[in-house]
Amino acid sequence: MIHVLGIDGGGSKTVCVLMNAEGQILGRGQAGPSNYQTVGIDAAKINIISAIKQAVDQSFLALEGLVPIQGISLGLAGVGRPEDIDLIRNLIQEIQTHQELSIDWKLTPENIIINGDSVIALVGGLGHSVGIVVIAGTGSHIFGKNRQGITKRVGGWGYILGDEGSGYDIAIQGLKASLRSHDGRLEYTNLIPKFKDTLKLNSIEELIPIIYRQGWGVKKIASLAPIVDQVAAEGDSVAQNIIKNAVNELALATEVAINALFEPAESFEIVVTGGVWQGLANFRHQFEVEINAIAPWANIISPRHEPAYGAGLLALE
Repeated sequence: MIHVLGIDGGGSKTVCVLMNAEGQILGRGQAGPSNYQTVGIDAAKINIISAIKQAVDQSFLALEGLVPIQGISLGLAGVGRPEDIDLIRNLIQEIQTHQELSIDWKLTPENIIINGDSVIALVGGLGHSVGIVVIAGTGSHIFGKNRQGITKRVGGWGYILGDEGSGYDIAIQGLKASLRSHDGRLEYTNLIPKFKDTLKLNSIEELIPIIYRQGWGVKKIASLAPIVDQVAAEGDSVAQNIIKNAVNELALATEVAINALFEPAESFEIVVTGGVWQGLANFRHQFEVEINAIAPWANIISPRHEPAYGAGLLALE
């Protein structure tokens, strides 16, 4: 029997699934973040080991002794350069010697697969590797692959240089609009009382010490995006324009990927993933309308599986 490990290592958590050759999940583990660019290589190693151990120990195979693993696939945030790949390969070698793992490693260099997180989001979301994934969470980017194996990445330049259509982008545009409205440079918006109520402000001007002096980071600012979404859903024109612009940016980036990868009238799937798609202001519907006008042959879906499962499928390939 063939058994593989699929690992999704992100900036907030690490998920590992143990799978057999039929794609059945035999065990699943979850631990802290493993984006080594932000948490460091030692913390990433600890969390990856913890997630693997949970997945293996959870399976019935653990009752039979050492669990044979013939392949391992990792999709890690922050991994893109050749030096990143080399570092993670060395990390895997260290993990194989870890005493707490009840694993009979049967790995060869060819059976160690290392990708960025967008690749496993695509494969997990679709259940196969041909199509496009549109990721819109705290950040945003688009990744796709066609039947010839050509790939295309659009966006993903971070919150300062990019991330259009992301939760951070929506939130920061909402905060800016509130201050512009307060100044009189923009029409009145219900974002002002909503932000004041949520953040317990006496005045919208108190955003300044919160954002600057308290040092709010990207994730904390992005957590305000649902406020903009809610106000937009209630009919506020300023908030609705922010949502519309975010949709337009994602649709534009997706169009670039479509034109780079697929022929006119060629059918394919687009999987949308991330918290932004769960909004109340018809975010997904607006996106679908724009994409249907660009590529009516494209089928837009929600993820069929989690990214860790996509990593496992790549290991089985």
